[in-house]
Amino acid sequence: MNVGQLLTLVASKHPQRSAILFENKRFTYREFNQRANRFAHSLLRLGLRKGDKVAVLLFNSNHFAEVYFGTAKIGGVFAPINFRLAGEEVLYILNHSDARFFVFGEEFAALVTTIRPRLSKVEVFMSVGKDTPPQTFDYETLLRNSKSLEPNRSVSEKDECQLMYTSGTTGRPKGAVITHQNVLWNLLNTILGREDKEGEVSLVIGPLYHTAALNNHFTLRVALGGTTILIKHFDPRGVMEIIEMERVNVISGAPAIYHLLLNLPDSKRYDTRSVTKCTAGAAILPDETKRGLLKLFPNSIGIYDVYGCTEASPCITILKAADSLRKQECVGQPLPFLEVRIVDDRDRDVSQGEVGELTCRGPNVMKGYYKNKKATGKALKGGWLHTGDLARMDEEGFVYIVDRKKDMIISGGENIYPREIEEVLYHHPKIQEAAVIGIPDPLWGESVKAFVALKSGESMEEREVIEYCKTRLASYKKPKSVEFIGSLPRNPSGKVLKTILREQTQK
Repeated sequence: MNVGQLLTLVASKHPQRSAILFENKRFTYREFNQRANRFAHSLLRLGLRKGDKVAVLLFNSNHFAEVYFGTAKIGGVFAPINFRLAGEEVLYILNHSDARFFVFGEEFAALVTTIRPRLSKVEVFMSVGKDTPPQTFDYETLLRNSKSLEPNRSVSEKDECQLMYTSGTTGRPKGAVITHQNVLWNLLNTILGREDKEGEVSLVIGPLYHTAALNNHFTLRVALGGTTILIKHFDPRGVMEIIEMERVNVISGAPAIYHLLLNLPDSKRYDTRSVTKCTAGAAILPDETKRGLLKLFPNSIGIYDVYGCTEASPCITILKAADSLRKQECVGQPLPFLEVRIVDDRDRDVSQGEVGELTCRGPNVMKGYYKNKKATGKALKGGWLHTGDLARMDEEGFVYIVDRKKDMIISGGENIYPREIEEVLYHHPKIQEAAVIGIPDPLWGESVKAFVALKSGESMEEREVIEYCKTRLASYKKPKSVEFIGSLPRNPSGKVLKTILREQTQK
């Protein structure tokens, strides 16, 4: 079994069932499968070899889904790129991934034109949209000129399926290599943990370049022969209209999305009785928000809190609906086909209730980081994935995430690493030193705050710092607020004491 076969099997069993709804287009499983096959044959005709990377820079769309499954069917490795990244960040990922094939949307044509002369590995460019740039294949033309029959390629569970880039504390993204086996076992774990059912209609709001949206929300729905509604740009009112019109059963997203839905002034006027389940991830969903969702969706059996990371494909624990309000600030129990340990700095199990690093081992854990043996050895030390998250476990085996070793900030479902922003700030000629932390945000979960110490005799305003970051980083990474201080608090060894900065913010 491989990921591509999931679509093949469902298309043979339910050819007329709706598979994907995107904007004003609706695709049955037969149509979706045939388009994925046509893309697969296009790649083969253009010379794809098993293991070749196929990079994509696309918004959520049927095209994204077709490229993903078409690539999986013939042994290519799917490498989605965060569409919110700046040009230099996209350039790094394309070169580091060794991608030979690159599919991008017309919205990104200008960005691609800018970085194209420095792309050292990409040989084939494909564009989705009306205007095709020079020396670039038109996506729809490729499909029209290809066969819709199943491609004849042998792909095993152990073959690589996805190359998912996740930012690291060094400021350079790391590519997690996810095999077909990883994806399939994650599906099984997630289906059991979230109690998903065959044929449900699911609304996928989160970007598919994330493992949660791609593997938990979309690939899972295909495996169960359900219907996926893909959202290109989130709009609270538009989402409520879709829920009512398409009789949506399952909604998945980050807490920020649910906050925006609940803040919609007239949200109660929509018919939401079809919704039976909400799933949340990326950050803890406050109990107040959970209660609000149960009122907004009166027939929902409850809220499922999902915890994981890219390297686990991504699921590690799930708090089921039945325990959602009983266990506060909890991420649930470890999934069935996965071992979880909480250990100290010497990888020894801590006592029940004590805080340590959460580690896990199972068939859903990544193969390793692409071209980074040192980081792979550190992350998979002793055969266990070291998440970098500090956690504790109660007497019933429920896990609570206490803090993040890496000081990672999660804002609106996006992972933001302070050091990357700090490195940008240190390059400004007026800045002596800087530190970045996450502060509570009622809408986004957390927002970025920078503490800046200027060089002697220099002066700056908050907006200057923010604009400086905006031109060098993806927009969501830039600081939302800046505080100027004389110097950063440090311990005797020179390490910045971010705990003190957090305490100052809370005063």
